[in-house]
Amino acid sequence: MTDAATQIKSTVTNNDVVLFMKGTKDAPQCGFSSRVAGVLNYMGVDFADVNVLADENIRQGIKE
Repeated sequence: MTDAATQIKSTVTNNDVVLFMKGTKDAPQCGFSSRVAGVLNYMGVDFADVNVLADENIRQGIKE
């Protein structure tokens, strides 16, 4: 298992809801990320955010 896969698995295991997004929940970097984060916030869902723009390995890892 790659480091990215290990990190992704750990993040998903340790959080009920995870949003892999461009940017952060406080500063989304694209329209789709903004909309999804907005819906989750509106619904009162506590979620972890992972900025895929900050780590190319994570960005590629979620595609695998």
